[in-house]
Amino acid sequence: MRTISSPTSAGLGLRRGLLPQLLAMKDGAVDFLEVAPDNWIGVGGQFGEQLAQLAARFPISAHGLSLSLGGTEPLDMDLLQRTREFNDRFDVALYSEHLSYTSDDGQLYDLMPIPFTDEAIRHVAARIRQVQDVLGRRIAVENVSYYAAPYQALAEIDFINAVLVEADTDLLLDVNNLYVNSINHGYDAEAFLARLPRERIAQYHIAGHYDEAIDLKVDTHGAPVKPDVWALLASAYRRFGVRPTLLERDFNFPPLKELLDETGRIRMMQVAYADRARLLEQSRVA
Repeated sequence: MRTISSPTSAGLGLRRGLLPQLLAMKDGAVDFLEVAPDNWIGVGGQFGEQLAQLAARFPISAHGLSLSLGGTEPLDMDLLQRTREFNDRFDVALYSEHLSYTSDDGQLYDLMPIPFTDEAIRHVAARIRQVQDVLGRRIAVENVSYYAAPYQALAEIDFINAVLVEADTDLLLDVNNLYVNSINHGYDAEAFLARLPRERIAQYHIAGHYDEAIDLKVDTHGAPVKPDVWALLASAYRRFGVRPTLLERDFNFPPLKELLDETGRIRMMQVAYADRARLLEQSRVA
């Protein structure tokens, strides 16, 4: 197996609906594939073999869906142990989960927002530390999109930053989620970026969304990435530097060429901003 060895890496989400196209994809077409272990643990037969074939050709990152980091039910230790085994089997370079909760006396099958309170910070940070102990690795947590906001004693940015420090964990910065939230909740995305800790950003996600109205965006992962999200990704590269970046597409799958055009655009942006950063550093040394 291979790991994601360079920050200038563009990846694509591995979805079962894309399997025929991904299996036919040329080596090196993308730099890595990201899977949700929850959807693959215990899967055998044809699907299991196809995952193994792709993992032999492309580095794998993992993005969890069901740990419910913000939930009140005890962590699912069986799922955690099986996730660790999955990560070890496929030499997963980066494991991430959502800063949300997904269960309450049963799976909710959605990413529910956590109240932005001091109590919630302590609660979720303790659970993240427990997850990291069981998995035997540092993880990254993703900022999620949300629509009906629960009780907010703190601003979203203050909540996220406090969790990162309290849990001593990293951030998977979902640029599309940041953009969607900034429109839906009326805050400045650039000001949000300016307050994020550069040293904790491990990876970026980008995706498409649906324009319900001028002041309502829906995070769908079912459309091409929009210009404003590309611009925000460029701003993140400029502020924090290049990191491995994943294109998410969950349905309405186009021909693979269209997805590879988007991952190709990521690569071009990464090279441009990495070169810019290198030249800036050289000028400082000189």
